Amino acid sequence: MSNKALWHRVCVTDPQAVKPITGKQYSGNSPKPYWIVERLTDEFGPCGIGWGFSILNERMERLSDTDVLHVALVRFWYMLEGKRGELEQIGQTKATYLSSKDRLIVDEDAPKKSVTDALVKCASYLGFAGDIFSGRWDDSKYVASAAKEWEARRTPAKQVTATPTDQMGMDGFDQATERAAELRELALYLIDAHQNGKDLDAVKVFYAPDTWSADNPTATDEQKYVWGLLRAESKLRSMLKANSPHKLKEAA
Repeated sequence: MSNKALWHRVCVTDPQAVKPITGKQYSGNSPKPYWIVERLTDEFGPCGIGWGFSILNERMERLSDTDVLHVALVRFWYMLEGKRGELEQIGQTKATYLSSKDRLIVDEDAPKKSVTDALVKCASYLGFAGDIFSGRWDDSKYVASAAKEWEARRTPAKQVTATPTDQMGMDGFDQATERAAELRELALYLIDAHQNGKDLDAVKVFYAPDTWSADNPTATDEQKYVWGLLRAESKLRSMLKANSPHKLKEAA
């Protein structure tokens, strides 16, 4: 398994599982914590068997006469290909603070929120919701691409009926494999590059020999699979066809 195989499988976030950050001095988005729990279970198995966490330490820190911060140190573990991985992170939440109307607010759920915060941070180091934490979620075009990706995951693949030139469907390719997840990430990259005026980069990656498996029949199946994922991107597909090495040689 490649170093980023897991990352590629889990980095794309379902837009339906994203919420705006509120109550902070900064704006942005974050993944819904229970969706992260579900994704961890998808990858590693039930909590307590394939993955889990323990609270190593927690404390209250007084910041002012009214503000008290709860801090939790969490150790997260997971099983991957028979090996156990561990990492630690801290989470924090204000337990008491003054509201904008000078009312003292006491958050009795602060300890739970701190633990959840630490758990999501740990998961992010493995790539879960990596597109949010890497800043890609600020790009509306990328969010639209992620929405298409998750719609495709929720919808069973349909046969693609087209002319012989366009007949590059997804038949015969196992979509449940790690390689399929990597190819879905490739399709998202191609869409993102095309939408941001980087067609040359998209062409170079799509036609690079090392993008596909060394075995020719497998490579053909992979190309068909990615081409099928791009079926809604007619302009992108036309651009890739127009810039194929074969056509460029003919033009020369």
